[in-house]
Amino acid sequence: MTRHIIATPNAPKAIGTYSQAIQVADTVYLSGQIPLDPTTMELVEGDMRDQVSRVFENLKAVAEAAGGSLAQVVKLTVYLTDLSHFPLVNEVMANYFQEPYPARAAVGVVQLPRGATVEMDAVMVIGA
Repeated sequence: MTRHIIATPNAPKAIGTYSQAIQVADTVYLSGQIPLDPTTMELVEGDMRDQVSRVFENLKAVAEAAGGSLAQVVKLTVYLTDLSHFPLVNEVMANYFQEPYPARAAVGVVQLPRGATVEMDAVMVIGA
């Protein structure tokens, strides 16, 4: 099995023992992204809409670094510290995805890295 490590300065650098993404054959596994600004490596300021948008922008940057786009995401997992924000995630997601939408799960969690309120990871298939 050949693995290709995906890395881009247009998304936050890994803050632990992981890669931004790993590609195996035509499948790319995008690591979880929180609303970190890739330049400052600090959580973005602003409301929840700004935070969710930053997460999608980070995922988009990693997808593009892998030679794909969010249109090729087949599975998205959303982690929220407050599930009441889920309707907002749906609203912002509509700016980044078109039908057919990826399969998706939403998970309520107690805590996320760096005190973030939202994190998302994804699986993308190049050529899908």
